[in-house]
Amino acid sequence: MRVGLMFPPAGDPGEIPAVARRAEEAGFDFFCCGEHVFFHGPMTNAFVGLAAAAGATERLGLMSALTILPVYPAALAAKLVATLAAVSRGRFELGVGVGGEHPPEFEAVGVPLAERGRRTDEALEVLDRLLAGGPVTFHGEFTTIKDQKLQPVPDRRPPVWVGGRRRAAMRRAARHGDGWLPYLVAPDRLRDSLAQVRELAVGYGRRPEDIRGGVYLWSSVDTDGDRARREVVSAVSGTYRQDFEGHADRYLLFGTPARVRERLAEYAEAGAESVIFAPACADPDRAIDLFATEVLPGIRERGMSRV
Repeated sequence: MRVGLMFPPAGDPGEIPAVARRAEEAGFDFFCCGEHVFFHGPMTNAFVGLAAAAGATERLGLMSALTILPVYPAALAAKLVATLAAVSRGRFELGVGVGGEHPPEFEAVGVPLAERGRRTDEALEVLDRLLAGGPVTFHGEFTTIKDQKLQPVPDRRPPVWVGGRRRAAMRRAARHGDGWLPYLVAPDRLRDSLAQVRELAVGYGRRPEDIRGGVYLWSSVDTDGDRARREVVSAVSGTYRQDFEGHADRYLLFGTPARVRERLAEYAEAGAESVIFAPACADPDRAIDLFATEVLPGIRERGMSRV
């Protein structure tokens, strides 16, 4: 199992280089930044944040979790992906979502909320074509390209992780993704949804094993398990503007290091080859340190090795 560290959404973007170096030194496999144009609180831009992380690290993988693809013109997104792949010397992985949790950001960039799914589908097709390296002519609903070639392009197209929870996201992952990255799912739901994505992939002429499994986990780890639960419920309830008290035990990762290790083993058994630890608590620095010293070694010892 690969384990990634999510940069805390409310963190100071100026601290991204330091946190990324810390993740590399602590033994995390990759580092993530998310994004929104506007949201309920502070939020980074994934491309800019990960470029800063790339310059501060040498081996650490980098993943956008998630890039809200429909807010970008498709050709511009392709250029950003190609540039970040070059800046990071091939360490970048693109996580893609449609967003929608905060409609005002779509209004602000001139993208109707109802179009976000279709725009994402088209953008993924455009990315596939442009990142292949040859001249592209494309006439879509939202994108027109006339015999243009993206330069430079990476030697290898960055892996694409498709996030979400619904059937449309599963189809997107089956057609364009290298990985399925749901959020707010229990292990049983991860197992079922990954099986559905792989089944759908066959319909697109792909092999089931072409799709890897991952999961994004809002998390809190503490020597006091009750405090960990209270804090993750409070943080995630504030993020989504709804009460997560009744959903915590099923969808959130929390507790003592021992409990967190056991829960991660359940996700690994359900098919998660990559897990994103997203601190959601009052003291993210403490949670990161505790996870790195008390959880990561246990994951390695149990044989949930890096993939």
